[in-house]
Amino acid sequence: MEVEARVIYRPDVEAESFIRQYHVETRRPGIETRLSAWARDPVLTEEELAYGARVAWRNSTRCIGRLPWAALQVRDRRYVTQPDEIFTELIEHLRMAYAGGKIRPVISVFGPGVRIVNDQLLRYAGYVQADGTVIGDPQNVALTQYLQKLGWAGGKGTSFDLLPVAIQSDTGRTELFTLPQDVTQEVLITHPDCPAIGDLGLRWPALPVISNMTLSVAGQHMTCAPFNGWYLQTEIAARNLADEHRYNMLPAVAQALGLDTSRRRSLWQDRALVELNVAVLHSFDQAGVRISDHHAVTRQFERFAAEEARAGRRVRGRWSWLIPPLSPATTPVWSRQYLDQEITPNFVRQTPAWTTPRSAARCPMHAG
Repeated sequence: MEVEARVIYRPDVEAESFIRQYHVETRRPGIETRLSAWARDPVLTEEELAYGARVAWRNSTRCIGRLPWAALQVRDRRYVTQPDEIFTELIEHLRMAYAGGKIRPVISVFGPGVRIVNDQLLRYAGYVQADGTVIGDPQNVALTQYLQKLGWAGGKGTSFDLLPVAIQSDTGRTELFTLPQDVTQEVLITHPDCPAIGDLGLRWPALPVISNMTLSVAGQHMTCAPFNGWYLQTEIAARNLADEHRYNMLPAVAQALGLDTSRRRSLWQDRALVELNVAVLHSFDQAGVRISDHHAVTRQFERFAAEEARAGRRVRGRWSWLIPPLSPATTPVWSRQYLDQEITPNFVRQTPAWTTPRSAARCPMHAG
């Protein structure tokens, strides 16, 4: 569901286009009446917001899992603008989305002028050591340091310390909140045939809630609109845990498997990568947590493309993001071509808070 839009926004044109699209696709009469009303009071109705959020997912060029776009549950919380109230709603979002492991796609849209600093609600800290190495997730070093400047004392110093959630108000003040344990479900990574992989102590959050993207609908930009689907196993096993600039676990997995790592020609990296993917799928299944695999989701994308064609819409997609990082040539998207073009409604990546002037604001720490 992740995109980075490269479009020039024209609110008046976008609003009219969206309203016409909404009425045509939902078969609602009264387009001209609604356009006149919009000119007087440009506020999305709850139904328009829900439709716009779903279409934003449908338009997300980097997302391979768009088949259930119409099933996105939209929580209209535009009346909520205070950080503590937003945090309360985030807890409810996590509970609703997790659904006992039967993860449901959910988006919560909050009021204007606020944002969540974290790129996802559940992220692990990255602690830089004196020798330059990192304990935890190297991707989150800048975020971790920013949160520490805001007053976070840090976690236990393990490789999997969950970060607090930073919420920035419309005044620029940032407040930190600690998520309660009952909404921070994690899956311990084990392997069905290799106990030594389980001994590595790997884990990953059960639920991916993207929280640093702006929802753009009808020329309006909602900067606090966290949303989730469910994980694709390659996101965790072929990127987060495997990439050299992330957890870089392939050497340790290869050692656990007893592979010859003295030469790349032994294909130890490839074999370790496959088995790490096996471990992640096995672990989520054992935990009863919904997860997709790259073979199933690419075939579902074929169904999505067929449905879009029947509706008279051209599928837009960034091929380099749609192909999986594991065995891409075995999937149907490998031989396909898509239009790499961003249109609205859509999700737009935000500039990290610590690179903007507002990032200097300090905050108290709250426990959820």
